[in-house]
Amino acid sequence: MFNLDQIYETYLTSDKRFRRNGVEERIIAYGYHCDGADIVGHYVTTENHKLFYDLQGELIRKETLAVANIER
Repeated sequence: MFNLDQIYETYLTSDKRFRRNGVEERIIAYGYHCDGADIVGHYVTTENHKLFYDLQGELIRKETLAVANIER
């Protein structure tokens, strides 16, 4: 399991930007996500997207923030 604080905390406490496919954004939040019974990965919320990763750290889906907020 990933130590999310070790990987992402500096993005919240500095001017560091998260880069994905050449686009830089601030990270707003991150955490683990589950299927109702087990942790299945983690998410990273940026200024414009919510990125979902599996337990191996591979991107499984990317949502625009407007879509991510509707599905909550």
